Amino acid sequence: MSGSDVQIPGRRLRSHIEIAGRRLRNQRLAGAGLRSATDVVRWLGAVQSQIYPAARWSVGQRAIGLSAASIDDALAQGRVIRTHVLRPTWHLVSAEDIHWLLDLTAPRVQQRNATMYRKLGLDPPLLARADRILAGALGGGRQLTRAEIAAELDHHGVPTDTLRLSCILMHGELTQRLCSGARQGRQHTYALLEERAPRTVPLARDEALGELVRRYFTSHGPATIKDFSSWSSLTIADTRRGLEIAGGELEQTTVQDRTYWSASCPAPPAVTGAPRAHLLQGYDEYTVAYRDSRHVVDPARLAAVIPGRTARFTHNLVLDGEIIGHWRHATSGPPHVEIQLFRELEPTDTRAVDDAVRRYATFLGEPLSWSIP
Repeated sequence: MSGSDVQIPGRRLRSHIEIAGRRLRNQRLAGAGLRSATDVVRWLGAVQSQIYPAARWSVGQRAIGLSAASIDDALAQGRVIRTHVLRPTWHLVSAEDIHWLLDLTAPRVQQRNATMYRKLGLDPPLLARADRILAGALGGGRQLTRAEIAAELDHHGVPTDTLRLSCILMHGELTQRLCSGARQGRQHTYALLEERAPRTVPLARDEALGELVRRYFTSHGPATIKDFSSWSSLTIADTRRGLEIAGGELEQTTVQDRTYWSASCPAPPAVTGAPRAHLLQGYDEYTVAYRDSRHVVDPARLAAVIPGRTARFTHNLVLDGEIIGHWRHATSGPPHVEIQLFRELEPTDTRAVDDAVRRYATFLGEPLSWSIP
């Protein structure tokens, strides 16, 4: 057995190729898809979503027969909620999970935001006052756009330049006052969390910690402790405690001096045969959820630094688990996908890209071609 191979119960990991393959299956980008938008966000724990139309595609890729409209409906009905959790950015989470996720991770996010709050003059009394104003404005099922909320706060003497307003709204989400409402056209709205997702029986901290650790390493594994810590904003000590709580449900293995954790149940069957391509949005969980072991999916660092070349587009083209280029959905002229490649495509690779573009077109409900400008 070579130095890059390790033997674990029931299967062998062969360096980074096998890790990438297992991540594709565990993230449900290959193999069996899930049934609904709620199933996808619950499986992954949370789906990063600062660019909402792109985040819809991340959800749709992991489910059977989902359209962009069906994901909008899940958001409108409150089954899926868009809020700040895990890190100082938006995520999609299920209504069933939102309270315990915020209980667990919001204190860490608030710590990271504290310096910005102070810089903007947003002291605790002012933030608490803003929370109370918004609770009154949104009561009774009202849902307001960002502009309407700014007007409400200005009316009560709370200044709302762009950055201050963003921090006030994030604070309201992290304190479990606010969350997403239904969209009004292309505009997102805010609603009261207690009206969209009433709190059920809370989880004890250890129970929530163990649940999040299990979810992450089951859906994102194989991954490292540092990967989880970065993804969740929780400490290394918290991560180790979560692994203790998970016990025999997770297993570890070492590849090239890194220890990876994943679910101890048998992995889904490997997908064999022709290569498979994926058009992943720039913030897809497959790429952003790993800081320590990002090299597994991006060995050439195409998503970060490209010596001598410039990445023209922000989204990632993945072939058999590895980033090989970038893409964008161009809307000038007939809608089409433009692709920037960093290696030549074999004929079977080209067919895989054709198939990936067809899947994206089906999700959007419009015909798409692709080109290399």
